[in-house]
Amino acid sequence: MARLLYTVITSLDGYISDENGSFDWSEPDEEVHAFIDDQERTVGTQLLGRRMYEVLRYWETALDEPGQTPAGADFARQWLDADKIVYSRTLTEVSTAHTRIEREFDPTEIARLKETAARDLVIGGPGLARHAFAAGLVDECRVFVVPMLIGGGKQAFPAGFRSGLELLDQRRFAGGTVFLRYATRP
Repeated sequence: MARLLYTVITSLDGYISDENGSFDWSEPDEEVHAFIDDQERTVGTQLLGRRMYEVLRYWETALDEPGQTPAGADFARQWLDADKIVYSRTLTEVSTAHTRIEREFDPTEIARLKETAARDLVIGGPGLARHAFAAGLVDECRVFVVPMLIGGGKQAFPAGFRSGLELLDQRRFAGGTVFLRYATRP
């Protein structure tokens, strides 16, 4: 059975973007990026909200970018190989391979997908993750804490949800970023 992973890069005070929507402070260095690539190797399907999809579709053509780092190229190849499901009521078409649009997040469909998928699923963005957390579908949280205080913005975890967590792994990087991997408890 595949796992549903929630992977997030967050400031120390718990935000994925500041009050203006900027997340430029969170760009991982090469060491962290290579580690993220290794963590994502088990993933075969990405579940994305529209805004997260619009940010990540950069990777569709990233291999053509001059000076692409080895970790960036690795992530781009993973993006190109992954199936992508974009949840949006407004998006009418997609511009990336292996991508389909769904209008509503259906917990029953995601549970079925977890049972039948050969590889893990990752969910991107706290808005979409809220539905998966509420349905008890998230198996792991993979959190990259960046040594920055943002002071406000979009929270990394959905509000109104409570769950115990079990620490599975941790790692500190030279630049101060900390990786925390937790299993959720039903």
